[in-house]
Amino acid sequence: MGNQSYILCPGQGAQTVGMGKDFDASIEVAKETFARANSILGFDLSSICFNGPEERLNQTDISQPAIYVTSIAAYRAAQRAGLIDPASVSAYAGLSLGEYTALHLAGVFSFEEGLKLVAARGRYMQQAAVASPSGMVAIMGADHAAVEQLCQDEAKGQVLVTANFNAPGQVVVSGAIEACERALKGAEAKGFKAVALKVAGAFHSPLMQSAADLMSAELAKVDFRQPKTMVYSNVTAEPHGDVDSIRKLLVDQIVKPVRWEQIMVKLVAQDGARFVELAPGRTLAGLAKRINRRLPIESLATVESLAPTAGAHGTR
Repeated sequence: MGNQSYILCPGQGAQTVGMGKDFDASIEVAKETFARANSILGFDLSSICFNGPEERLNQTDISQPAIYVTSIAAYRAAQRAGLIDPASVSAYAGLSLGEYTALHLAGVFSFEEGLKLVAARGRYMQQAAVASPSGMVAIMGADHAAVEQLCQDEAKGQVLVTANFNAPGQVVVSGAIEACERALKGAEAKGFKAVALKVAGAFHSPLMQSAADLMSAELAKVDFRQPKTMVYSNVTAEPHGDVDSIRKLLVDQIVKPVRWEQIMVKLVAQDGARFVELAPGRTLAGLAKRINRRLPIESLATVESLAPTAGAHGTR
C-alpha cells in the first residue's frame, strides 16, 4: 500500500433505496449523522434513503442531500473503525455533487453548512429542470472530439453541450429534450452506443443558469475556510485554490462540464496510491477501471467493508 490515500465522493445517480441503512443500524456515529441531517432539514431524509419510495429518492432535491449524508456517514464509520486516517489522505475528489462532500471532509465548511448548500442546490436544479424540458444522453465509444462534433451537428439552434467527461469512451451530453433525441439518433447512426439518462433535466449546461444564479447567493452566505487537504475542482480538473475561487467554481460547476476523467487520470498516475470510494455505490470504481483495469479501489458501500477491523460493527 502506498503512502498516498485518495477519497472518492460519489455524485447524483449513485442513490439506491436502502442506502446507509446498515451503517445506521450498526454504527453509532453513522446513526448520529443521519439523525442530525433529519434535524437540520426538518424532515425524515433517512426514511427516504432506507425505505424509499424510489421515485422520491431519485428526485434531485432529495437525492443530492441523501448522497451527501450517506457518504459522510460511511466516512465517519470508516474513520471510527480505523480504516481511514484523515491525516493520511492526500486528496479528496467528488463527482459533481460529491465535490461538496469532498470540500466538507477537507474542512472548508461544516456538515450542517454543506447539507444546507446541497439541499438548496438540489431544489434549484430541480426547479430549473422543471422550467425547461431537457435531458441528458450518455454516449459510449466516442472520443471527446467526436462528441463535441455531434453536439454541433444536432443542436440545430437549441442547447446541446458536453456535460460529463466521465471516463475514456464515456461522455454525457446535456440539452433541450428535442436536441437530446437528435443526439441519441445521431450517435447511433455514427456507430456509437447512446443511452438517454433518467434525470430531471440538462445538468451541467446553460439551461441550469437560474440554479447557478440562486446558488451564487447561497454560497455567499457561508463562511468558507481554506481546505486542509487538496480537493479537486470538477470545472478545472485542478486542485482548488483560495476560498473565493472555490465559491466561483461551485457556481460554474452547475452550468459547465464535469471533467472527472481528467481528475482521475491525474490520480491514477500516482503509483501505489490507495483509493477509497465512499457509500452509497461503486460507480466511481467502475469509471476508474476504464482508465486502469487493475486499479484497486476499496468500496465503503456496505457496513461489511469495515469488517477487517475488529470492533467495526460495534459502536466504539
